[in-house]
Formats: sequence, structure tokens, C-alpha cells
Amino acid sequence: MGTSADPSSIAVDLKVAAAPVLPMPSPGPALRDYALAELEAAVEALGQAGDDIHEGIHRARKGLRRVRATLALGDGILGPGVTLIDREIKHLNTGLSGLRDAHALVETLGRMHKRARKDDTRQLFAQARADAIAARTAITEVELSMDPALGQRRGLIEVLAAAVPALDWERLTPSASRMALADSDDRSQEARDIALRTGRDNDWHRWRRRARRASQQRRALEAVGVNVPASGPEVFDKRTTERLGEAQDLTLLLDHCGKGSPFSKEHRRALRAYAEPALARLRKRISTVRR
Repeated sequence: MGTSADPSSIAVDLKVAAAPVLPMPSPGPALRDYALAELEAAVEALGQAGDDIHEGIHRARKGLRRVRATLALGDGILGPGVTLIDREIKHLNTGLSGLRDAHALVETLGRMHKRARKDDTRQLFAQARADAIAARTAITEVELSMDPALGQRRGLIEVLAAAVPALDWERLTPSASRMALADSDDRSQEARDIALRTGRDNDWHRWRRRARRASQQRRALEAVGVNVPASGPEVFDKRTTERLGEAQDLTLLLDHCGKGSPFSKEHRRALRAYAEPALARLRKRISTVRR
């Protein structure tokens, strides 16, 4: 014979079954604080003096990109103000790109100098780096004469930071943020396919930007405790990240071998002869990675 169920246990089970399923709390407030912390760090980074200014600009631009990636998780949910904030941050970051590129060129040539095995190649990179340092100094002096200590930029970031809390962060649900991330992964995959098919510099750069955006969004969500699926290896694995970074170095070098180059005609020719085949080999390795 079967035993009768405990009436009190049945009552508890019925209560559990009838209890409403509460929605997951919004990650919006935590993402708001995440964005504000990145803006605060950007202000501090742009306040670096002397030679540290270049590393400060690099850190600030990275932080501003993270803020834009966080805002994009709202995907229209945060309200109309997000468009203005995002546009101003983009404009600010673009305005710092000249300083950053000048410093990145110095760093790129330094890395190439260390990797070079032939004496004549090492000598080429050493001279090119010296020319790049001179160009960086000139650009920095001009920028600081127009914006001493980058005070205008830091002030603008503080104004934008004051506007961020007014966005409708409470409306951002975990599911909406995951959907936004999935869309970013899809755009990254699409950009990858286009870059591998066309081989155009602009398409490779677009792939890198979109993959970086998805990576930054995943980082932001994980930082505030939202569980997100890991990205597939074909989207942006670590090795591909490194190779795309190397490809960007070579592209940057080639970009500085044209109009307005800091290098002599002879050096431009020698640098192109090195960078063009190296870039082609690197992109071929990237394109043959198994998906």
C-alpha cells in the first residue's frame, strides 16, 4: 500500500508553485557605475604630465571606448540622451587619435627594432623611430598649445559624466543586455567574413573595431555579474587578437609612409618593402585559422 502525502508538504509545494517568478534585477545601475568609473579614470589619465602624457592618452581612449561599448548595451533603451553622450565621446576620442597615433608609431617601431635580426633592418627601424619621436614631439607641442594640460578635454569628460546618471538605466534588463551582446558578436562575425573575403584595409580595421566592441561589452557585463556566453573562437580568440594587433602595427606604419610622412623618401621605400609583404603574410595566417 502507498503512503499518504504529508498535507503540510503539499501546502508548501503549492505555495512554491503559485509564487510569482520575480524578474532578475536590472544590471543598469551597476553598468552606470562602471561607465562613471571609466570616465573618472579617463580624466585622471589625461592629467598625466611630461612623457607620461602619451600613455595617459592611450589609457583614456581605451576607457572612453569602454564607455561607448557600455552605452551601446542599452540599444535604444537608455533614452534619447544616450545618442548625444555617445556622439560627444566619439568626437573626443577621435580628437585624441592624432596624439595617440604619433605615440603608437614610436612604440611600433620600437617593437620592430627589437624583433629585427639583420643589422641594416635594425638600423632602418632605429632611424625611423628617431624621426617618429621628433614628429610626436611636434604634434604634442601643437596640441598642448591649443589645450594646455588637455584641460578642455578633461572638462568635457566631466560634463559628460554628470549627464550619464540621468539616463534610464533601470530599464536595462539582463536579457536586453545579452541580446545587445549577441548582436555585437553577429556584427563582428559579419565583419570578419567581409574582411577575409575582400582583404581591404578598411574592412580589416572594421573587423577589429567590432570585435573589440563585443569584447568590451562582454567584459562590462561580466564585471557587473551578468552571466554571458563565451564568445566562439572564430569571433575573437586570443591568438587572433594578437595577430590583429600585429597587423594594425604594420598598417599604421604603412599609413605613415604616404602623404605627411615623418620619414625620408628613401626610408619610406624601405619601410614599405618590409611592411607590405609582412602584412600580407600575417593576414594569410589569420584567414587560414580553422573556424
